[in-house]
This record gives sequence, structure tokens and C-alpha cells, in this order.
Amino acid sequence: MSRGHWADLGETTFVGGTWFLYAVYRLLGRLPFRLCLYPVVLCWWLGSGPARRASLDYLRRLHVAEGVFPHRPGMRESLRHFFLFGETLLDKMLAIGGRFPRERIRFSGQQPMLEASQAGQGGIIATAHMGCLELMQMAARWREGLRVTILVHTAHAQQFNRILARLNPQATVRLLQVTDFSPAMAMALADRVAAGEFIAIAADRVPVQGDRTCHAPFLGAQADFPAGPWLIASLLRCPVWGLSCLHDGDGYAARIELLAEQITLPRSDRQGALDACALRFSGWLAGCLRQSPYDWFNFYDFWMPHADARRHH
Repeated sequence: MSRGHWADLGETTFVGGTWFLYAVYRLLGRLPFRLCLYPVVLCWWLGSGPARRASLDYLRRLHVAEGVFPHRPGMRESLRHFFLFGETLLDKMLAIGGRFPRERIRFSGQQPMLEASQAGQGGIIATAHMGCLELMQMAARWREGLRVTILVHTAHAQQFNRILARLNPQATVRLLQVTDFSPAMAMALADRVAAGEFIAIAADRVPVQGDRTCHAPFLGAQADFPAGPWLIASLLRCPVWGLSCLHDGDGYAARIELLAEQITLPRSDRQGALDACALRFSGWLAGCLRQSPYDWFNFYDFWMPHADARRHH
């Protein structure tokens, strides 16, 4: 049995509707925005059985592994999970537009990365589909010279870049579509890292086109992770940083942690080294979700092995 790939789920957000809700917030504030948002999210929750089941599965696995809820999560917790995702979409747009209140973002751990950037040493930022990572764009703007490129396995990168440009023409964060990690692409990324730029890659979704994967236990069961971040880091011989930006009170807590000074993949056990990297990342990710359990937004069957992943066992 194999799952449908997360990319086969298609885009669940409608661009026109997103702009409408953003306009409601700009004109009327967050309460009217919520009044418009909640019926939409409720309809999505009721009408999307796979996403609802995936939400429950994740929340229950997290509870068993970390004990973060007072009781076994049920429909109420799943609905709250969906609602937080809807709220976060607004915060993402506010962040891209530079309109999110700066005083509601609390940073920690960023100084070593900033010093590395100023010294001309870039690196890989391993991220996940959690919280509001777009707030790092605001951080990049506050810190002159900090440049971030986000690698995405999607054909929607150009569309998102147009949204970025419309919301904030001065944005220093851009999306770069990657369909094939060619030598030319590797050289381009190496040049960026050598110039002190950071390459952000989501390390919690396996690639669309069946690229190499690695495997590690996550929340009590074996899971597949993309090998791409670690392969690129080993090729560029640069450090890997973990970046989280999670809900905290009325704002967000952003934290940057050094996951590895350098990634080495010996020929004698390349897959074992990749799996060790995935284990390090899965432990970091579980720690983040223990702090903010509703902040992980992978609404598909994450633990069902992907068909392409079996090629590399």
C-alpha cells in the first residue's frame, strides 16, 4: 500500500480568496477576518476527509510520543489545528508585506548565524512546514545584508514571487524552483553560499520526483525525509541551521539552532550517514512541536512510506 504524494493533493488555497481575506483584515481588523475565515475553515475541515484524518493521526502520535495534551486528541483538537493554519495564512501575508508587529516576534539563537553571514559564510537552513517562517523575511530586512533563497519543489514559485513583489517590493527573500539538481544549479548555490547567502530548504517533505530519501523514527514510527538538504550541504561544505518560528502567546518565537557544522557522507555508508542526519532533524522537529503542537501543517499521511522511498533501502 502506498500513499498519494503530498503534491498530488493540489493547492488547497485559492489566491483570490486569500486576497479577499487579507483585504478584510486590512479594512476591518482581525475579528472580522476571523468571522469570515472560520466558516471557510469549517467547510474545508468537514469536506476534506484525508486532511482531517491526517491531522488527527499527527496529533495523536504527538500525544503518545510527547504527552502534550491533557487527553487523547479528538475532533475538537483537529478543528483547532485547521483554524490555526488559517490564522497563520494571514500572518504569512502580513509578514511578507512587512506589516506584522515587530514587537510580537521574539528571536533567539540568531547571533552566530548573523556573524557567519557578515564574515561571508552562508549555509543551509533546514526548515519544516510549521509556524510562520515568512517572518524571517522581516528579520532579513531588519538585518541589512542577510539574504535568503528558499528552494521549492513546485511550479508555483513564480506565482509566489509575484505575490512577494506585490506585498513588499524590497523583499530580500525569494523562492527558487528546483526540478533537477544539476551541476549548474549546484555551482549557482555554491556561489550564493560563498557570498554569505543562506539557502532554506523544507526538510520534512519527500521530493516530488522521487529523488533520494532518508529515514528516521519520528513521533514513535519510521518516517521518510528528503535527503536533498543534507546532500546539498555536503556538496557545498557548509553548516546547516535549523529554523523554527512558532506561535508563542500573542506572537511568535523564532529560534535558530546550529544542527551541523558540516555534513560528511562517507562512500562506505552514505545512506547510513543520511539517515543519521534525518534522525538529528526529526529529533529537532519533535522538540519544536512539543513546544507548539498545533503548528505543523502537513495535512497528508506523513508516515505511510512513499513508493519512491523504497528504492533507496
